[in-house]
Amino acid sequence: MYCIKCGIELSEGQAICPICKTKVCHPDFPPDPSLATYPPRPFQSEEYNYRGLMFVITILSSLLAVLPIVLEWLLFENITWSGYVCGGLVLFYVLIVLPRWFRNPNPVIFIPCGFAAIAGYLLYICLASHGNWFLSFAFPVVALLALIVTAQTALLRYLRRGRLYIFGGGLIAMGVFSVYLEFFIWYTFQPERFVFWSLYPLIAFVVLGLMLITVAIVKPFKESLRRFFYM
Repeated sequence: MYCIKCGIELSEGQAICPICKTKVCHPDFPPDPSLATYPPRPFQSEEYNYRGLMFVITILSSLLAVLPIVLEWLLFENITWSGYVCGGLVLFYVLIVLPRWFRNPNPVIFIPCGFAAIAGYLLYICLASHGNWFLSFAFPVVALLALIVTAQTALLRYLRRGRLYIFGGGLIAMGVFSVYLEFFIWYTFQPERFVFWSLYPLIAFVVLGLMLITVAIVKPFKESLRRFFYM
């Protein structure tokens, strides 16, 4: 038995440390009521403080979003740059602040909501700039990326096994997404030269994904890597 404060070895039956005079907690001794006495102090719920902070952040975000619109309308009777500021703050709130309101936010729900907010902000930019690239570029690109990320997150959250298969499949999907992205860039903006840059990330992601899947299939290789990386 050792003293919990100075670490000196104590003999059986000692109730007080001879060095630092710390009381010894021993299962054979009756508990000392003085050890369980705590000084009274005001206590405030941590959850209450957290929700109060989130409420303050929400109020500040709302004011920062509305104030530029009001000022621009009063000064110029028009809404141009303030719309971008307001949309950016709304996007920040949906992506960062809104999930913090919940104790255990489910990413399978909030990730699609975040991508929907991104698509909405891009739609506003397209309409404000009088462009015609949202339906032909932004919407299909954001939709496919949201599908890949949401599916990856759902599989990792609800499946206990096969993480290497999930990561490998996700890398291959991102390689295919690069080709998809390049196609819609060409389809929408019609560049003079088609570079085929997407082949490079496609090859890299597919090779890495197949490597992870191979590691998951070959169990001896998987065990050796687990021992090597202490996983």
